[in-house]
Amino acid sequence: MNPADVLPHRPPFLLVDEVSDVVPGVSASGYWNLVGDEWFFAGHFPGRPTLPGVLMIESMAQLGGVAVLTHERYAGKLALFGGIDKARFRRQVVPGERLDLSVTMNRLGSTAGRGHGVASVGGDVACETDLLFVVVEA
Repeated sequence: MNPADVLPHRPPFLLVDEVSDVVPGVSASGYWNLVGDEWFFAGHFPGRPTLPGVLMIESMAQLGGVAVLTHERYAGKLALFGGIDKARFRRQVVPGERLDLSVTMNRLGSTAGRGHGVASVGGDVACETDLLFVVVEA
């Protein structure tokens, strides 16, 4: 699934290339291929390009948005970040790597929810965090 079919995000701020699996309102998995010409690598860091951790978290949040917004209850709405808890960065992610993403919703209410995201490269966890969000009219 193309995440742009569900999310309002567009390049250069659409940080999920493909959604490979989604259970509406429950979970989603997908990936982001980092080819090396992304806008942030030039300055983070010159000579040692590294994916900024905050963008790893944003990519998981976008995937979580797909999991939420594909549920019929939230169709046509907008999922906004409400918070980040327990974020841990375990390895660097560099150009040429594929960031595999998964998000599972732990709680989903009428206007807010919580989920857990994991970003990994080749099976090695790069980042994991708890995500909080609110759902508003688009």
